[in-house]
Amino acid sequence: MAKAFGFVDYGGPETQEFLDRPVLDPGPGQLAVTVRAAGVNPVDWKIRRGYLGRERELPAVMGQEAAGVVQRVGPGVTGFTPGDEVFGLAAAGAFAEQTLLRAQLCALKPEAVGFDLAATLAVAVATADDALRQLALGAGRTLLILGIAGGVGGAAAQLARDQGQTVLGTASDANRSYVESLGATQVRYGEGVAERIAAAAPDGVDAILDLIGGDALREVAAVRTDRTELVSTADPATVAELGGRPVTRSTTSETLAALAALVAAGDLDPHVTRRYPFARTAEAIAAVESGHARGKVVIEVS
Repeated sequence: MAKAFGFVDYGGPETQEFLDRPVLDPGPGQLAVTVRAAGVNPVDWKIRRGYLGRERELPAVMGQEAAGVVQRVGPGVTGFTPGDEVFGLAAAGAFAEQTLLRAQLCALKPEAVGFDLAATLAVAVATADDALRQLALGAGRTLLILGIAGGVGGAAAQLARDQGQTVLGTASDANRSYVESLGATQVRYGEGVAERIAAAAPDGVDAILDLIGGDALREVAAVRTDRTELVSTADPATVAELGGRPVTRSTTSETLAALAALVAAGDLDPHVTRRYPFARTAEAIAAVESGHARGKVVIEVS
């Protein structure tokens, strides 16, 4: 048996608990791995609350991205062997001592990249990369990131900056220094944010990446009359209502490897700001569910 952390019913944190499950054998296209670290993302608690459907078999192990060591490879898998250090998207929940990764959405971990950093790449950093590929702005343009202080926002700011774009991002004043460290300009969110954005970017913004949704998105969307360059990871209904698009995931093993190479070279920092031992997984989820986590939160499993 292996320890895992998940939820036994849809709802709040009270439905979470540690679980015992059998050691999993990899199926076709899968890798069985010993988990060393797992990234925590807003999607984890949204799934638990049933916001993304209620069709999962319960109990369900939580977590979408992990880094670890290959135990066994499934039928049809090439390019990976037992003992390889890897990271990628989980096929059976990432908050566990042992799990399965999807080989086609997995990559070898560079030696220079720790398991904690690698565990942030498959969801948050790759989502940021997907969003920028979708927008395809190019150098000299201005990007506004709604909710820049989180894991996706921080990665998107760095990637856009290195593509020669000017980056603005909404965040609290407490995060001003952090946002500036990303090479971006902080704009305080809240009432009057559209006016503050206009003052910070008098020539306007060319595109908006939304990571919050709801009324915050509606107010910020007012800074652009052409909404074709508005994409959202957080609120597909509202972004469609406003004339924008949801972010389309297009990550591959090759793009994951390229992002890991940027981290290894020191050109991209996932900004892991909190690390929790496996025994404190509930605290790690709570930190992200609060909506105030800066950068990335990681669970160190072994």
